[in-house]
Amino acid sequence: MRHFLIDTDTASDDALALILAVRENSIQVEAITLVAGNVPVEQGIQNALYTLELCQKQVPVYKGASKPLVRTLHTAQFVHGQDGMGDIGLPLQGRLPASGNAIEIMIDTIHRFAHQIEIVTLGPLTNLAIALLNDPSIAGKVKSCTIMGGIGYGHGNVTPVSEYNIWADPEAAQVVFQSGLPLKMVGWDISRTYAWFDQKLTQEFRAIGTPIAVFAMDIQGKVDTYATQSSKLPGFDLPDPIAMAIAIDESVATDTRRLYVEVIAADGLTRGQTVVDHTGILEKSPNVEVIMAASREKFLHMLRKALS
Repeated sequence: MRHFLIDTDTASDDALALILAVRENSIQVEAITLVAGNVPVEQGIQNALYTLELCQKQVPVYKGASKPLVRTLHTAQFVHGQDGMGDIGLPLQGRLPASGNAIEIMIDTIHRFAHQIEIVTLGPLTNLAIALLNDPSIAGKVKSCTIMGGIGYGHGNVTPVSEYNIWADPEAAQVVFQSGLPLKMVGWDISRTYAWFDQKLTQEFRAIGTPIAVFAMDIQGKVDTYATQSSKLPGFDLPDPIAMAIAIDESVATDTRRLYVEVIAADGLTRGQTVVDHTGILEKSPNVEVIMAASREKFLHMLRKALS
């Protein structure tokens, strides 16, 4: 049995990533920690707990950071809707997280499952950065850390060169990328290339007919509008689910490269840029396994299976 810890700012794509993880029989999700990002942390808690209820799974959900390390929180509700789940009228209130602080739970879980725990981050890296600042030793006790964030090659979705999760808290990302954690970066370039859904594919997945499949497609409406109008995609894309798919089955990634990656924390257009040294010109030791390509077929197969 594999042991996962998932850190998330649960909105519409995070929900599908959670479904992939909790419906995978070979994985025990030990904890889900919430961070502010796509939505305020309190809303993310509701969204995660609602998704788990639909899956009929019980996983402890813990409240984490309500703002970035040093910056003001800028949510992505303009992308995902005010409730983060497409504003389709879901009952997303009244649920209570597990007692305990997400940062302390993260540190404790890493020590309890030393060299076994696999971390997947789906939002800004605030929680993980605070955990590392409080206990740097955890970096050497994590089996793997898959990050949905940054850009391996190409352009951004919040500035021309930056992806939202890293942009939202670049100081936290700097801490994580310099920590020595065994990092695997699944950038937005992977999602927009291999994990997009047009209307035909959306209808096909919705026709699976299970409550989870209908939910999974219906909550993407706001993202679909944003993606087609602003990101110039054929439909919505699923950054967090394809990152989770790669964390679950590394063969979903078809081209990976060990490279040096540095995060820019300056203000302006380069805020949150992941500078990837593809040619080794900086002569620095690689610190990240950067995913450069993925199997769209394997990803869609995994998602179809989880929703069926």
